[in-house]
Amino acid sequence: MLKYLAISTAIVLGVAIAVAAWVNRDLIRIKIASVYARVAPKPAAPLNSNADRPSAFAGDAPWALSALPECLAQVSKSSGSARYVRGRIPSGAARIAAPARLTYGDCTIAITGNAAVVYRGADRFRIPPSVEFYRAAGLLAVLRESDGSVELRVYQRVRP
Repeated sequence: MLKYLAISTAIVLGVAIAVAAWVNRDLIRIKIASVYARVAPKPAAPLNSNADRPSAFAGDAPWALSALPECLAQVSKSSGSARYVRGRIPSGAARIAAPARLTYGDCTIAITGNAAVVYRGADRFRIPPSVEFYRAAGLLAVLRESDGSVELRVYQRVRP
């Protein structure tokens, strides 16, 4: 019998301590104060390879011309099989052979082999292979084949 009395006393004391802790939880909560720690400044590192202007953008961008509406405005986009997409090239368009340099506003497109680089100020975007450029009356068509997919984007020059 004494054994049951000891067990029940332990249960009652455990519950009482738990209730007391729950009622006074704000008093026993650990408070962390903020502390100022002096740290030596880190040297500034350039964000990319354009060391003269760390905020310049650079990288592979098949959509680069679509992201520069001040130079060219995208008129249409077609994707699908090579036969379907090539049929969407504007009539009378002539292929631009590499090497070539095209200028639209403050954008310059350097066509080299089956790739191209778009320059605008210090920004530099590479249109990865395999890309072909076509010129028609007031239009520039960009045909890109990659991993079995074919995409054609047609652009119109933006007049200032």
